[in-house]
Amino acid sequence: MNTSATAAASASKSGRAKIGLFKYVAKNRALYLMLLPGLLYLLIFKYIPLLGSVLAFKEYDIFQGIWDSPWVGLQWFEELFKYERFTRLIANTLIISLYQLIFSFPAPILLACLLNELRINSYKRIVQTVLYLPHFLSWTIIFGLAYVLLSVRMGLVNQVVEYFGYEKIQFLLEPAYFRGMIVLSGVWKDMGWSSIIFLAALAGINPVLYEAGRIDGAGRWRQFLHITLPGILPAIVILLLLRIGNILDLGFEHIYVFLTPITYQVGDVLDTFQYRAGVIEGQYSFTTAIGLFKSVIGFVLLVTANKISNKLTGDGLY
Repeated sequence: MNTSATAAASASKSGRAKIGLFKYVAKNRALYLMLLPGLLYLLIFKYIPLLGSVLAFKEYDIFQGIWDSPWVGLQWFEELFKYERFTRLIANTLIISLYQLIFSFPAPILLACLLNELRINSYKRIVQTVLYLPHFLSWTIIFGLAYVLLSVRMGLVNQVVEYFGYEKIQFLLEPAYFRGMIVLSGVWKDMGWSSIIFLAALAGINPVLYEAGRIDGAGRWRQFLHITLPGILPAIVILLLLRIGNILDLGFEHIYVFLTPITYQVGDVLDTFQYRAGVIEGQYSFTTAIGLFKSVIGFVLLVTANKISNKLTGDGLY
């Protein structure tokens, strides 16, 4: 008797909860309709393509299709790890990612803090617009500008070098300069655009905190250390964690337009190798294995970094 009564009460409570959920969704249907395109985008372009990861474990035959192609297990991962230039690919990828983490990641933070100090709004808007513009240029155009500046034949920089009596430098063909060009071009292109997030975080800091700091005698530097930096720290942590999770993804277009056979030893990364093996040579299963390898490594790094961040700062993605 008690058992049946408990079950009936539980069913009644569950029914009321469902009715309440339906009423809540109906009440906020406009918000859910606005959310629908984003959910459809994630489903169609992010989750459904995950089914294609099965190619990493098959000998893909274009005539047999994905599901009828024969299974080969971990063969493609073994070939990747045995590849003679695998160590070089991983080293180049990690080194360039580390350079970007050290130099590219802090750049928009510093820029946002500097822009936040500007008090003339018209001048501030002009500076922001100028700094945002490179983000909308393609990497092909960026390389064209780099060629105009750095080429031996007509480069402005080499003309200045020659004017001072030095020999012209092969910036675009010299391996020693390749990684520096990649980092600097990335900073120039995306620094302004990436600073938008940090400017929004700065705008969310209560101005009363700065007034209290000035009353207590804190100068600009101490205000930055004790008010500004803690205020934008959650945004910094989240973006840093996302960057760590994508440490093996450098951006194919960025590397490819600058890469030449002479600079392969320092610039050939997993993304460019994946393009050659997949698009040019048609090794679809092999390149799927490379992509899956990158995703697993990124996921492990993201989870690990998130745990460390939660312990050290109290902030994280989850």
